[in-house]
This record gives sequence, C-alpha cells and structure tokens, in this order.
Amino acid sequence: KRYIIAPNGLQVGATLMSGETAAPEIGNTLPLQNIPVGTVIHNIELRPGQGAALVRSAGNFAQLTSREGKYCVIKLPSGEVRQILSTCKATIGSVGNSDHGLERSGKAGRSRWQGRRPRNRGVVMNPVDHPMGGGEGRASGGHPRSRKGLYAKGLKTRAPKKQSSKYIIERRKK
Repeated sequence: KRYIIAPNGLQVGATLMSGETAAPEIGNTLPLQNIPVGTVIHNIELRPGQGAALVRSAGNFAQLTSREGKYCVIKLPSGEVRQILSTCKATIGSVGNSDHGLERSGKAGRSRWQGRRPRNRGVVMNPVDHPMGGGEGRASGGHPRSRKGLYAKGLKTRAPKKQSSKYIIERRKK
C-alpha cells in the first residue's frame, strides 16, 4: 500500500493501476505516450523514473495538448507550455481538495500551529533593518525590495543559459 495525492472524483474502494497497461481513467498513472491528447493530468514526472515533480498542489491540473516526436506538449497551471518526454508518467485527473485555497486561518495562532512565524512589512522597519525602512511619518518605501536589497517584483531571476529553457515553448503569463 502507498499514499498518493488524491485525484478529484476518486471513490472509496476504487482500484488504481500504474504502468503502461493501465486504462486512462481517473487516478491511474501511465506514461504520457499512452494518455489521450486533451486529457487533464497531474503528478507529472520531468525525467522518467524520477517521480512526480509538477502539478501536485490542491485543485491543480495540467493538460496534455499535443505530441511532437518523442516529446509531449503540456500546458501547466501557471500558463507555461512545455515539452516533456513521452516516457515520463503522469496521473489522470485533477488534484482533489480544490477548496483548500479558500480557507481562512481565522487567527494568528492557527498560522503558528502550521509553523509560520509573524511577518513584518519592510516599510514599517528602520533603515538599519530593511532597505525599505525609515522615513518621516508613513513613508511608502520606494521600490519593493527584499531584505538584501534585490528587487522583489518583476526582476527575472531565471538563469539565462539554463538547459531546460529549450523545452519551454511559451513562458508563463505575468
């Protein structure tokens, strides 16, 4: 027995299959080459046998849009369109618990139970503590920066010569 990320619409007592012979039904895991085009998928591998890396958080899904040679073209939840090897496995269906993102913690204590410490805005700090700190009265803070002084919004941080860039057909939308 194994724990899996539960797909949306999976019934109690359902039998799941994994492998090339599995039918393309909700919860089954099979290589991308055996999945029909247009199918909603999740739990996608990036390298064969490595294990699922993409589309695993609550309510998410990707779509298998087409095939090009030994690669499959997949539209990810971010809007990015990307090629992935056809021998990589993926699970049919979308991830369950789609209302997870709508949950409100209700109080600071509940966030603490989940290991999140209080988060203080840089604008309310002193100049010694943060690049956006200081100023007379309620100063806006200028350009949004991290504590180390790097721009926090809009600065591209992806390595320009990254090997996987050749597999990305369309970048994610801002």
